[in-house]
Amino acid sequence: MKFEALRHRVKRAEQVVAIRVDETQCSWFTLSQAWREGWTPLRIISVGLAGGFLAGKLEPGSTRFHGARWLQMIGSVSNLLASAQAAFASMQASEAADTAEQAADKVDEAVDDAVGPAPVTQVRAAPAAAAPRAKVTATQEAAQPQPAEAATDLSER
Repeated sequence: MKFEALRHRVKRAEQVVAIRVDETQCSWFTLSQAWREGWTPLRIISVGLAGGFLAGKLEPGSTRFHGARWLQMIGSVSNLLASAQAAFASMQASEAADTAEQAADKVDEAVDDAVGPAPVTQVRAAPAAAAPRAKVTATQEAAQPQPAEAATDLSER
């Protein structure tokens, strides 16, 4: 091979390396940014608790840690993660309920504004009929779960 051809191949290889270095730096920056954004305070606390739990369960330096204890540890960690997920879902549900309540309040305000002020006679009569209760038949009452059953998805019937 001629010297000029070798020189051309080396120059081309250097260009390819320079392009790959730029691509790698761009990818590394994107990864580090996503990594930093992904570590929310809740995740940091969860990982710290799980790490501390594992460090306590592993008992470094002991030879007593065998297969059955591994299974027990894995079950404990999975329960910890499940409870953390349930707590997170509960927080999201309460936020959704608050948002729905705010939306209902806005709708009530809009309806009140559209209807206009109520006559004085209706305002005085309103406390007597303040909370009309719907009549519930025995079959409807039996079909609806009690509050504790609804919260736990368990039925004692």
